[in-house]
Amino acid sequence: MNGLIFYSLCRYRGFTLFLTFLFYTSYHLSRKPISIVKSELHKNCSTLIRPPNLNGTDNETWCDWAPFDQDNYQTLFGAVDNSFLVAYAIGMFFSGIFGERVPLRYYLTTGMLLSGLFTCLFGLGFYWNIHSIWYYAFVQAMNGLVQTTGWPAVVACVGNWFGKGKRGFIMGVWNSHTSVGNILGSLIAGIFVSSAWGMSFIVPGIIIASTGILCFFFLVEKPEDVGCSPPQHHGVMEFSLCLLFAKLVSYTFLYWLPLYISNVAHFDPKEAGDMSTLFDVGGIVGGVVAGLVSDQTGGRASTCCVMLIVAAPMLFLYNHIGQHSLATTIGMLLVCGALVNGPYALITTAVSADLGTHESLSGNSRALSTVTAIIDGTGSIGAALGPLLAGVISPTGWNNVFFMLITADILACLLVQCIWKVFRPRYSLILKLIQ
Repeated sequence: MNGLIFYSLCRYRGFTLFLTFLFYTSYHLSRKPISIVKSELHKNCSTLIRPPNLNGTDNETWCDWAPFDQDNYQTLFGAVDNSFLVAYAIGMFFSGIFGERVPLRYYLTTGMLLSGLFTCLFGLGFYWNIHSIWYYAFVQAMNGLVQTTGWPAVVACVGNWFGKGKRGFIMGVWNSHTSVGNILGSLIAGIFVSSAWGMSFIVPGIIIASTGILCFFFLVEKPEDVGCSPPQHHGVMEFSLCLLFAKLVSYTFLYWLPLYISNVAHFDPKEAGDMSTLFDVGGIVGGVVAGLVSDQTGGRASTCCVMLIVAAPMLFLYNHIGQHSLATTIGMLLVCGALVNGPYALITTAVSADLGTHESLSGNSRALSTVTAIIDGTGSIGAALGPLLAGVISPTGWNNVFFMLITADILACLLVQCIWKVFRPRYSLILKLIQ
């Protein structure tokens, strides 16, 4: 009888991991197209053949999509990015509270359907011939708000099914959904970017809406819903404020790497998008390795710190020698992706789950949604700041953008080592308030 119960529990655990992996893959898949399409919205028109029936248009910008045909196009891209990211950062602090009070299945379903709608609306700007920066900024802001439904809810679902045990390794493997979503989003957007960039958004929008329907019919939120026993949790408190700077670096690459590759290596938009997926492939490996090492050593913070220390010189090398040859580009993207996304993955999954099931919460696993939202909301401030700074700094040269990224990486490392003693009492207070 115990064997049947164990088999049933393993089956449901595996199914929950698969579904939540699929759900959050679709979230990231729908975020990625904007980074691929940027190099199509503004490109070097002087290298292209101008149609003979096109009159009264600047030779340098005739092929660009207004309003991104202006000299301040990088600032406009930064504004569009930050419409999403600022809304996401603000909304995340409230998302966990709603996630505790609304059934996670309904919460995720609603979020994915609305995210599909706003992703499609961005792409429809191509077919409706919309050239207002306010339209694209508004759509991105609304998408940022509804996308906050994803992370707290999927982490809460996984936390409901898994005890601490090998959580770092499990979460490391599971968190590859972020990179898989980025890769698929890049590839799908790349198919349409040069012919009809609107489809680069519409197809991902349809995909995330479809996974929302799957969520409604098949997600099992917690073991008790199907007669299984909940896992035993053991509390652990570790430092996670460095997520702000770690996410600053990760999201700057998410939104600006294809444009950087296109500008520096002179690839076309599709080739740049395809090449940028190698950063996310490295991120998959980095997340798994970080989780496995942290399980074996018992030190989430020390694992993050070592990876961040090594990441700083790797970012410097990538900027200076990363485009010397195809082999160098591939190798450096893989290494940088692993070192940047490894700590980010560990903090947003295993550490969040550890904090959310801390012993001071007396087994109140529903608080996992709120704790996850607090941690990711803090990190999302960095996610909004990074692309914004990149948009402001990039006109002065890509070297300065990388100096900003290296500085953020070093600050993340310093935070994880030095400021934990200052903020630990505040985290204890947060846990008590949630309780």
